[in-house]
Amino acid sequence: MIRMKPVDVVIVGFGWTGAIMGMELTEAGLSVLALERGSYRDTSPDFTYPHNADELAYGIRGKLFQPLAKETITIRHALGETAVPYRQYGSFLFGTHVGGAGIHWNGQHYRPSPEDLEFASHNRQRYGAKFMPEDMQIQDYGVTYDELEPFLDQFEYLCGTSGRAGNLNGEIRDGGNPFEGPRKREYPNPPVTDNYGARLFADAARARGYKPFPQPSSNASQPYTNPHGVRLGPCNLCGYCERFGCFMYSKASPQTTILPVLMRKPNFALRTQSHVTRVNLDNTGKRATGVTYIDAQGQQVEQPADLVIVAAFQMHNVRLMLMSGIGAPYDPNTGKGVIGKNYAYQMMSGVTVFFDKDVAINPFIGAGSGGNQIVDDFNSDHFDHGPHGFVGGGYILGGQTGGRPIQQLQLPPGTPAWGAKWKRAARDSYLHTTGVQTHGSVMAYRDRYLDLDPTYKDSFGLPLLRMTFDWHDNEYKMTRFLTDRAQEIADQMKPRQTSQTIRKPGDHYDTRQYQTTHTTGGVIQGASPETSALNRYQQSWDVHNVFVTGASAFPQNLGYNPTGLIGGLTYYSARAIRETYLKQPGPLVQA
Repeated sequence: MIRMKPVDVVIVGFGWTGAIMGMELTEAGLSVLALERGSYRDTSPDFTYPHNADELAYGIRGKLFQPLAKETITIRHALGETAVPYRQYGSFLFGTHVGGAGIHWNGQHYRPSPEDLEFASHNRQRYGAKFMPEDMQIQDYGVTYDELEPFLDQFEYLCGTSGRAGNLNGEIRDGGNPFEGPRKREYPNPPVTDNYGARLFADAARARGYKPFPQPSSNASQPYTNPHGVRLGPCNLCGYCERFGCFMYSKASPQTTILPVLMRKPNFALRTQSHVTRVNLDNTGKRATGVTYIDAQGQQVEQPADLVIVAAFQMHNVRLMLMSGIGAPYDPNTGKGVIGKNYAYQMMSGVTVFFDKDVAINPFIGAGSGGNQIVDDFNSDHFDHGPHGFVGGGYILGGQTGGRPIQQLQLPPGTPAWGAKWKRAARDSYLHTTGVQTHGSVMAYRDRYLDLDPTYKDSFGLPLLRMTFDWHDNEYKMTRFLTDRAQEIADQMKPRQTSQTIRKPGDHYDTRQYQTTHTTGGVIQGASPETSALNRYQQSWDVHNVFVTGASAFPQNLGYNPTGLIGGLTYYSARAIRETYLKQPGPLVQA
């Protein structure tokens, strides 16, 4: 084994949270090394126009995604079943290369509602403990909205997020989200201009008595220079966000917000093609000494470090903690253990809205998030759940993110799958179709978790991660309620026809259908080492010089897209490291 020169900090994974930690800790004067399993990627030359606008290469063949032939996960619906490998991308998309999923995200940039961070205690207080099913394992984050607000703001100003405040220092303002927690200042950029489908949706939602507002978007609406001095350009609504890098330097990503500065720092280094296989521990098992990785030549390399930041994709974080023996693996039979606990996903539904030819939608004019409108009346605990028998919720979105001809073509019900009638329907519908989507939360349950697969291994001979997951009654009720509200808004838009997609009781989780890449949990944060793997600063309860960032820390999945909360939690953790941990290394919270 090769042994490298020690560094102060080693970061595992170089997407959003790895880049944030790299910047924050180099600015604290530490020597920082980031290890990325993929290759280096930057806007130029990797995402330049026109070759970036290649739906077959990026949208279908997944040019930016992790090769599943080398490493994947296995999936089963229930305990006792045999899990099988996820061999073709469908349900969610693993990013790889520098920037990770922060390259191919859509830019939806939300803050959590205050009650989302204290979800268990809030719901028990409002509805009573018996309102939740016995096998539901919702928990609090251990940090409040007020504590996190400055760091949510910091991430928005890094990204140049476009939006309109609905609650500015406690004052509810027209045109923004009236349900959001109070923010100290306005968004750094005004909203991206609405597309026509979003305008029709917003008019219909207001007619139904709701309060639509522009979707918060990390697609810059105008030229913007962030606090690091990195400049973003205005979005041109090209329709190539999800699954693609941004050739306009408009969508916030590590490449467009941090790396132009971080990569020039003398105390920062990046090694690509470096696949970390474990966090190394000393003979007490209570302190990390660095990591072991496999380099591009297939050699095992030991990298000593005083501080280890596990900053990979959510599922990779869980797998690395399990393979490293940090924290007790979760056992669904006893409910004991913390690593792999509380895996959650999201549940979506949609209403496709078809108009006659006199309504020109022009769906190719779109962005991953900018230009759409949102109704948040039924998200989080913004409404009384008592009569409805479920907890959680989601937002309702109107408009379109693009009109790519393969993946985003919508056809009326009854259209044949091929032939002349299919061609005629595609021709007649393409320019006159938009959508209404719901984006719903998923709770954590005792029987939904992640562990190491006993059978399948990756290309290095290491066990794959195994997912045990299926829908529960709470989520079926939630999505039915949300979809009914979405259908009412769609009908108010006066279309020629609509079609509805919804998961109903009895429908199993189907890996073939893409919903979101918002997988969460498995290394969750909380107030106690008995029920969580991390404390409120995302520091391991068991090994104090290991911090784990990202959506793996979520105790359950909220109705919003997770990136805004991920960024806020990462900045909160980074400040605790800089201002407290470095002065006196040790547990930041006493168990």
